[in-house]
Amino acid sequence: EVQLVESGGGLVQPGGSLSLSCAASGFRFSIYEMRWGRQAPGKGLEWVATISSRGDKSWHAEPVKGRFTISRDNAKNTMYLQMRSLKPEDTAIYYCDSYTYRGQGTQVTVSS
Repeated sequence: EVQLVESGGGLVQPGGSLSLSCAASGFRFSIYEMRWGRQAPGKGLEWVATISSRGDKSWHAEPVKGRFTISRDNAKNTMYLQMRSLKPEDTAIYYCDSYTYRGQGTQVTVSS
């Protein structure tokens, strides 16, 4: 059974940091390009970062560039999203996605 399980979300004050993890199982994680997306209340899904299968290439959307960093550890079948300098507009459900499978998401709320 394919599973993508996100963790690490929560409530954080503006300017704070959070680190999200995505644990993958049931498929060959190491050969898949992966991505993080988010969906804010009342808005569509927005892709915020992608990473190549080997982790040597990545892309970050303009709204998060310089604040978020995507990474992966293929030995652990895990992908990460390090988020810093968080803003209220970063509030969303964050999803881990393999272009074929998607996790259930983890809530990130940035509020004072």
